[in-house]
Amino acid sequence: MRVLLFLAAFVILLAGGPPAFAQNSDHGADAGADVGEDLAAPRQAITLDELFNDLGRQTRVPAANRIARQIWKKWTESGSDTINLLMEWSARAMQEKDYTVAEDLLDQVVTLAPDYAEGWNRRATLHFAQSDYGRSIADIERTLQLEPRHFGALAGLGLILDRTGNKQKALATWYKVLEIYPANRRAQEAVVKLEEKLAGKAS
Repeated sequence: MRVLLFLAAFVILLAGGPPAFAQNSDHGADAGADVGEDLAAPRQAITLDELFNDLGRQTRVPAANRIARQIWKKWTESGSDTINLLMEWSARAMQEKDYTVAEDLLDQVVTLAPDYAEGWNRRATLHFAQSDYGRSIADIERTLQLEPRHFGALAGLGLILDRTGNKQKALATWYKVLEIYPANRRAQEAVVKLEEKLAGKAS
């Protein structure tokens, strides 16, 4: 379950996922999206910056989740057949809980393509799945150095901070997610719960 939440290249998460690395889309929340948007004339190659601008303005969950999936798709494009294959194999190994093989594959990914943020993000997911939060955070930090807007990595960081008792930092991290992805339900729910917990401690 934790692995699925983190599996960024495979199906998702953030808007409804676990710690940082998995793609998320509120688990199918976009199923009822407006037909009108789907029939709109196709746009020419849209850039990541344009997608993030759209994501930051979008308040409707289905539409926001569609934009988030487009961003995930661009993040997973390594530009290398070799890296793509290693990522595919690593995802399969993680699903099968063969973490030793997955780690070996992802070590190769980050060595061969150190500027490929999704390689670090995937390895952070792997470490999270093994409850190795220290190494997971290290890879999340590297992911965010390469892509500061990586809402998946930020979500993972927020979850880890919460689990390890750093609730104030966790809350700040989830707020960062909402700055990038305002319609993210996972982040909205996390903020509400953390604010309630922190308010209870203060009273």
